[in-house]
Amino acid sequence: MGDTEKREVNAAPVVDTDVGTAADVDEIMKKYDRESNTRTWEGVPRQILRYSMAAFTVFMIWMNLFATWDERVRRSLFLGVVILFVFALYPIKKGAVKRKNYIPWYDIVLALVGSFCYFNYIINLEKIVGMATRIGTTEVVLGIIGALVLAECCRRVVGLPILCVATVFVLYAYLPMFAGKNLRYIVYNLFYTTSGILGNPVGVCSTYIMLFIIFGAFLEATGIANFFIDCANAIAGAATGGPAKVSVISSALCGMVSGSSVGNTVTTGAVTIPLMKKTGYPAEFAGAVEAASSTGGQIMPPIMGAAAFLMAEIVNVPYKDIVVRAILPAALYFTGIFLMVHFKAKKLGLKGLPKEDLPKAREILPKIYLIVPLILLVYMIVSGFTMARSAIFATVAAIAVSFFNKEHRMTYNTFVDALESGTKNTLSVAVACGIAGIISGVVTMTGLGQVFISAIVGVAGNNLFIALFLTMLCCIVLGMGVPTTANYIIMATTCAPILTTGMGMNVLAANMFVFYFGIVADITPPVALAAYAGSAIAKAPPMKTAFNATRLAIAAFLIPYIFAFDNSLLFIDTTPIQVVMVIITSFLGMTLVSSGLMGYMLRDLNWVQRILCVAGGLALIMPNQITDVFGVAVLAVMIVFQVLANKKDKAAAAA
Repeated sequence: MGDTEKREVNAAPVVDTDVGTAADVDEIMKKYDRESNTRTWEGVPRQILRYSMAAFTVFMIWMNLFATWDERVRRSLFLGVVILFVFALYPIKKGAVKRKNYIPWYDIVLALVGSFCYFNYIINLEKIVGMATRIGTTEVVLGIIGALVLAECCRRVVGLPILCVATVFVLYAYLPMFAGKNLRYIVYNLFYTTSGILGNPVGVCSTYIMLFIIFGAFLEATGIANFFIDCANAIAGAATGGPAKVSVISSALCGMVSGSSVGNTVTTGAVTIPLMKKTGYPAEFAGAVEAASSTGGQIMPPIMGAAAFLMAEIVNVPYKDIVVRAILPAALYFTGIFLMVHFKAKKLGLKGLPKEDLPKAREILPKIYLIVPLILLVYMIVSGFTMARSAIFATVAAIAVSFFNKEHRMTYNTFVDALESGTKNTLSVAVACGIAGIISGVVTMTGLGQVFISAIVGVAGNNLFIALFLTMLCCIVLGMGVPTTANYIIMATTCAPILTTGMGMNVLAANMFVFYFGIVADITPPVALAAYAGSAIAKAPPMKTAFNATRLAIAAFLIPYIFAFDNSLLFIDTTPIQVVMVIITSFLGMTLVSSGLMGYMLRDLNWVQRILCVAGGLALIMPNQITDVFGVAVLAVMIVFQVLANKKDKAAAAA
């Protein structure tokens, strides 16, 4: 941005004060986000649905605490009920939600027939298990119908990308030119065993994923989001470009709990985006800051959108180790965004919020008790309690602390609302996990995993970078529009083995790599749902907002490659001195990269200087002594040059 534009911004700091209303957000999310495209229920039908969903949440808590049923019974019952709720809430296509209290006959038929396929398995479990691969025609037909109805649920709630992938996998299993498996054999393995639809993804979802979603719903009801925003305002509100920095901090804190990049963008963005625009940030930049920060919340320890607990289970590493390993990459990610909004504010000449308008420490500290449920959750898991039991006790703690907050004290209605949200927020994760089970089931049944690994390794040869790049592309495609927890399950099942088995990468580093790129799908065009949500509030072009968000989240595209080549960023196989050096050089590197991308350090940078800054920053982030020396030299030269140029300008002005 040139000096003329900069002077114009200084002369008129309020660039665009109009922001999207709730209706605007709803409209654009219905266009891009299938989860937002729900039927309208009112009156008695609304209450029946509301209490049914609340009752299902209570039932799932009871089942996880006390029931000792066969896993196939638990998972079939879970998916059968999920299907009923999906058809009750989600229409066949976007825009088909104008009529109130209406569900077409074909959706009723699909809901009943689809759920019956799963309930029938429960009723005839012993008979079907006894048949094994000799299941009859009736069982084959019901299995196919059950899988197709689940796929339709996924299309309505999650979208087509993951379905396209699952279809390709199933065709690979069936077609003679590939695996050529018998249809009866495929149906049995994918529908009637715990290595297909009813596999580990649904098992995990029906246990502690849903319980963490319930915990998040009750935690939100306590007003913790407002508490985080107040804390962020107190810390950074008065700083240069304060509202954007508030967005970065608050979204990091809220996003780690919410488990939804889109949901967090809408929640915190309603507060932060209008303030950013009022301060003087361009609309598309304001929406992008919120989207990139909310997406980053999913990688923020100790919760990581509940993915931290999943990773501990899948990788078989203690939860506390996952948290420790995730600290530096997450810190670098948010440092990058924080610095970029700072340099952008400096470039535009923006100020912070008036101190008198910001919350004071004496107003915030009395509400510190709101984080007690989070502390209790982490403490119980680290202490050895099961994740399910820890989530339930933390939920009880969230209910208890709400009574100390008169603004968000739990009432009967808010209690039922939170229970209802627990079920509603689980639906997309559940159907995505069911489809993920199909993918992982085909991999197990056909040995496709080894074929896939061989193909990638064959293309890459011994070049780890090529293998990482191809895996990154797979992750971004598979992660489009998929909720955080289901996203990670899919990545861990399909993409992580490419790097561990195929390229010999450290298991934890490989899982972190695929998790990061699965998550950034939420801000990577063309299916950048979090960016689209931010654009709706900011009243900015969706695609322009998405590209801005991708640029702000550049750290998420760089850091995984770096810890893939050198595990010291994850504190693996390293010494204390190396850790200190990695921390120092990494943060200096992010400073240079952020400066280069925004075109400002102590003053405006030209294109040559910007490229040099980015190159020097990358050199510093890469753990290597030679590259570190180059990066430090670039930083020193740039600072000296900028200081001398500023002195020269001041001397010329004084003359």
